Amino acid sequence: MNWKNKVILVTGGTGSFGKKFIEIMLQEYTPAKLIVFSRDEQKQHEMRQMGFTHENLRYFIGDVRDYDRLRRAFEGVDYVIHAAALKQVPACEYNPMEAVKTNILGSSNVIDAALDAKVDRVVALSTDKAVNPINLYGATKLAAEKLFVQSNAYAGGRKTRFSCVRYGNVVGSRGSVVPLFIQQRKTGVVTVTDERMTRFWISLEQGVRFVIRCLEEMHGGEVFVPKIPSMTVADLAKAMAPEAKINYIGIRPGEKLHEVLISEDEARTVIELDDMYVVQPAESLWFGREWEAIGKHITDEFRYVSNTNENWLTVEQIQEIIKPFEGASK
Repeated sequence: MNWKNKVILVTGGTGSFGKKFIEIMLQEYTPAKLIVFSRDEQKQHEMRQMGFTHENLRYFIGDVRDYDRLRRAFEGVDYVIHAAALKQVPACEYNPMEAVKTNILGSSNVIDAALDAKVDRVVALSTDKAVNPINLYGATKLAAEKLFVQSNAYAGGRKTRFSCVRYGNVVGSRGSVVPLFIQQRKTGVVTVTDERMTRFWISLEQGVRFVIRCLEEMHGGEVFVPKIPSMTVADLAKAMAPEAKINYIGIRPGEKLHEVLISEDEARTVIELDDMYVVQPAESLWFGREWEAIGKHITDEFRYVSNTNENWLTVEQIQEIIKPFEGASK
């Protein structure tokens, strides 16, 4: 794919993902134009101060809740990465309608604006919490996934296609437990909810590169899931604070013991490749099933769950991964 003549827009572009995506795009792909779409002028100002001032970079103030603003921003855009979301689980539980307005209605606005502006491809970022959700955040992301997959049917004769990328916790991102452990270890005590708890883990750069790949290879209607390692939260605490005492405080409301990236109910349409799974659209769309020619079907009983994963991080491997965040905290 030739990126040099493409115009790309990132909703929620001032977040952890957005900044890393912009950085990699400017360094390695140099598209014709990159647009940061977000609602916080202060964060856009901070990005400029951090050096995000390339001649091909534009900043656009707007909220995904506002269709008209999205429609204006999408004019002439080829690709959209939809990363804007309310993602803090407690905040979503306490402000449920705000989560619905941003994560569901905002996603619907992105879809409508992309169709009306004739955007070529749209990739939405999802989460493991959208699979068998037990909290409102997960439920809103599940609804957003369904909107993006099924909206391919609305495209009709248009060229616009929609897909999703679903992955686990991002190391050191906003909301990650890594900054919390860095702060807590100064006291000599770190808190872990349950010693059995496991999580999928992916680095920010890995997540960005996976999204770029999916944007290049998508046909429309797929949910892409990378093969990534698991770890126990207790091992993370030991890696980050080997001298500290660990207090187990119990699972919080809306929190899972283990994460699920693919449920057994999705397995019937999943194709496995060497380094990822592709959840094909369950409905009989006229595209999105091209993956069957290059991958293999999995068994109907398959589940991709963090505690039964074949790939695990050791304490030593975790320590290597978190080194950059250790330096940033000093």
